[in-house]
Amino acid sequence: MFEPTLAIVVPCYNEEEVLPETIRRLRELREQLIEEQLISSNSALLFVDDGSCDDTWKIIYKASLRHPEVKGLKLAHNAGHQNALLAGLFAAKRHADCLISIDADLQDDVAAIREFVQKFREGYDIVYGVRRRRDADTWFKRHTAQGFYRLMKAFGVDIVYNHADYRLMSRRAVDALEQFGEVNLFLRGIVPLLGFRSATVYYDRKERPAGKTKYPLKKMIAFALDGVTSFSVTPIRFISLVGFLSFVVSLMFGAYFLFLKWVGHTETGWTSLITSIWLLGGLQLMALGLIGEYIGKIYKETKRRPRYIIDLDLWNWPLPQRLSPAAPPEEGGAAEWPRS
Repeated sequence: MFEPTLAIVVPCYNEEEVLPETIRRLRELREQLIEEQLISSNSALLFVDDGSCDDTWKIIYKASLRHPEVKGLKLAHNAGHQNALLAGLFAAKRHADCLISIDADLQDDVAAIREFVQKFREGYDIVYGVRRRRDADTWFKRHTAQGFYRLMKAFGVDIVYNHADYRLMSRRAVDALEQFGEVNLFLRGIVPLLGFRSATVYYDRKERPAGKTKYPLKKMIAFALDGVTSFSVTPIRFISLVGFLSFVVSLMFGAYFLFLKWVGHTETGWTSLITSIWLLGGLQLMALGLIGEYIGKIYKETKRRPRYIIDLDLWNWPLPQRLSPAAPPEEGGAAEWPRS
């Protein structure tokens, strides 16, 4: 029976506290899948360091010396989660039949990977990991995330509800993804556009075992705004609708005040004047800000700058002599890791 070569791509940013446990669990899972003859023994784990400021890269490099199945990819600077994920997928696709992306925080259940692979063997090119529920999230994060998915659906974006970036893609699906040359790439909206046969695997999201989230409120808002403006012009049309309605309302009020003047009941109204000025001024500033967001995206696209720059690629470059897997961590410290 066909045993596909699997590559698990893990973008990492300042994950030194949780990364050793992530490497251990994924290695154990890989060995189990090989024993069950679900994947090839050539399957590997690719950890992408997205310009971390801590010891993330040291941990990746030392693990790659001890374990041949562990690979590393170091970006020259922090390019962002989506770009780091793309860098890993595009670097690993030449070595794998299917690729799975998963975050390093272990909140996505790694046991679901077994079902991902089974779905791929059944002929699915894309398998989405979808959370059954969001009990592990705070009340605020849970409701804002669900509101975001509903908003994207309302704007006509084909997005999988409660799916983040935990998914399996075949090599040909990644090849198709690489054809999208836009800089502002929102993967949760792009992947469904590929059109390949897809399936869904449900899992329970877990608590982060160590470290802190790398997606605070500021990044969540920026991510949501990128998603909306990258896929829909509905907000611009909504602003146009608000402008049209404001114009109609102003005509109605104008006619009403002319009637009052004609019957002699006009009085000087400071409150209505100030309220109108603040209301219209606020609407205009909102409209300009939204239009500026779209113009900013056009500006980025026209420059055609690369999404990321690779500093070190341990999968395709030769490594020094590997350390013994049994060597304690302190003994590995004698080896030097590549530096830019």
